[in-house]
Amino acid sequence: MTRFVIALFAALLPFTTAFAQDERRAEVTLVSERAQAVAGETFYLALDMTMDDGWHVYWRNAGDAGLPPEIIWNETSRVTPGAFVWPIPHELPVVPGEIMDYGYDGRLVLPFPVTVPADASGELTFDGLADYLICKDICIPEAADITLTVQVGTEQIPDVIAGEAIAGALSKTPETLEGQARIDRSGSPWRLSIARDAGGFGAVSYARFFPFEHEIVHAADQPVSLGPNGLTLSLTPDDEDATAPLEGVLVVERDGKQTGHTIAAAPGAVLDSTSGEPLGVQAGGAPINLLAILGLAFIGGFLLNLMPCVLPVLSIKALGMVHAATSGEDHAVRAHGIWYTAGVLVSFLAIAAAFLGVRAATGTANLGFQLQEPAMVIGLILIVFLIGLWLLGMFELGSSVQNVGSGLAAKQGSTGAFFTGVLAAVVGAPCVGPFLGVALGAVITQPAGTVFTVFLAMGLGLAAPFLALSFAPGLQRLLPKPGAWMETLKQFFAFPMFLTAAWLLAVLGALTDYSTVGWTVAGGAALAFGLWLMRNLPSGGLRRIVQGVAVAALVFGAAGPIWRVLAPEPVPAYANLITGDWSPEVVQDHVAEGRGVFVDFTAVWCATCQVNKRTTLETDAVKQAFAETETVFLTADFTRKDPVIAEALKRHQRPGVPMYLYYAPGEAEPQVLPEVLSQGLVVDLVSGG
Repeated sequence: MTRFVIALFAALLPFTTAFAQDERRAEVTLVSERAQAVAGETFYLALDMTMDDGWHVYWRNAGDAGLPPEIIWNETSRVTPGAFVWPIPHELPVVPGEIMDYGYDGRLVLPFPVTVPADASGELTFDGLADYLICKDICIPEAADITLTVQVGTEQIPDVIAGEAIAGALSKTPETLEGQARIDRSGSPWRLSIARDAGGFGAVSYARFFPFEHEIVHAADQPVSLGPNGLTLSLTPDDEDATAPLEGVLVVERDGKQTGHTIAAAPGAVLDSTSGEPLGVQAGGAPINLLAILGLAFIGGFLLNLMPCVLPVLSIKALGMVHAATSGEDHAVRAHGIWYTAGVLVSFLAIAAAFLGVRAATGTANLGFQLQEPAMVIGLILIVFLIGLWLLGMFELGSSVQNVGSGLAAKQGSTGAFFTGVLAAVVGAPCVGPFLGVALGAVITQPAGTVFTVFLAMGLGLAAPFLALSFAPGLQRLLPKPGAWMETLKQFFAFPMFLTAAWLLAVLGALTDYSTVGWTVAGGAALAFGLWLMRNLPSGGLRRIVQGVAVAALVFGAAGPIWRVLAPEPVPAYANLITGDWSPEVVQDHVAEGRGVFVDFTAVWCATCQVNKRTTLETDAVKQAFAETETVFLTADFTRKDPVIAEALKRHQRPGVPMYLYYAPGEAEPQVLPEVLSQGLVVDLVSGG
């Protein structure tokens, strides 16, 4: 995975901006556990930061983007304090699965030790500048003057309020691991094994490793297995050539309380008795609440019947049940329910197998991964669209188009029931309900057998209503009598199918681009055209010609959009893309030459900047637009202190990066763009759309 940040932060100069001083997003003070100290003793001061709602600051390793707080002490301070003692951080996901930061929100009390000189008397003054990066949707470097005076006398006098805050922070700092830690880099993922002398970690409900450096992918999941003497985590490497010990903090949660352990894992094989059952299973014991998890999975599957993405498919099933009931033979109704259930269960077993395959290959997976593949989404769109056409009476099964794959889900009898179950499972699986989310979250790292069992329970829940209906004669009597209303209801149910196709088109648009959505709509139109031709074949010599056109339309409609995503069009080179570093003089030169200029005010530690780069500025569509319009792309890098950039931000009334300016050709004044960009916005802007 492409990394956005490397560990260069220690050499960075302090951040100071005039406007940041005027309106801070954090209240910052310096506090002491002593109102009066004695000569020669060591006690704690702390940087006390209370952040505005939604804002956060960073841990010593900020993760993929960010900078930790620091204090620059003035020469007037007689004593040089020690280093920060960092409390346990928590995850700050910026883009799930892509960008992960580590840090704190709310209130952060950051202690550090101070030793009073043996010959000290009177008072000690601590005077400096607190320098920190604070982020929400944008990142703002702020600075605060801090000062504190501590008396030196013959006895200790505590500051009770500040002392309690500092003691609370120290209680949340990691302790040195009493045991062993090893990092096995022989394969991918790496395996970090940690054995604790006290007999393991007990019933752990959460575990995560926070590295001091950037050897691993911060955003990747860390599957955990528990053994009798410890645990083993699977880590996704980001530095394949690393050979030094892996250092960081292991955070584990037991009984709702988190504790941290500082470790330095030496290279070596996995320690014995640290690998066993995946997290969620008692070390060496039986699964935790597996019956309860199965119950939640069943209830969650049952509730899928009420989800909008499943209801249109169930409309076909309901019509099939009514049709089967009209035969007057109970075995036909029971067969209908059994085949439908079989289709659901087979599909959920297949989804579970694919889920496990994705997890083994990438280290993580989630339900709905099938809707992360554009080709799969296109296939579902076309199938649902075809079913809608069938419901409207556009074509009849049993005619020359009965072998069209999409018709399988709409056929009557056992085949139709089976494939209706398949379609309900595939479309319904991503609609994770409340109970289903809990059940799947509990088993996401479990062994294959447990995963298959839970998915089967989920499938049984989805199939249960129709299965019960097919085996209960009393319930069957509640089914309405067949009649002309069935054809009207059948046509009505076409419209939920079309709405489902529209929803899937939105999913496809998020995965790909407008061009692929257009190809898919064209494919649906081609399928409808082909079916219309097949229904209206002329007689005589034109019949075979029209049949050929119809078949060609059907083939194009089914294969064209999928081919579009599997074999995308080649992207032209950008040899004439003009880039460079920003300065007011460079902008003036390019504007004088009649070129458009786009300026990216960014920083390595700015998470929003990195997201905009990945989703917009570094995409082929935007690069091509810049190249075709000869728009100059300039970068104003605010990673390090730059008073010229700070002045530009202030001039355009922006408190921090990101900031994006666009100078249209011939225009001396720029247009200030939003903090969050999109491809369409930038392409339209530089293209004059």
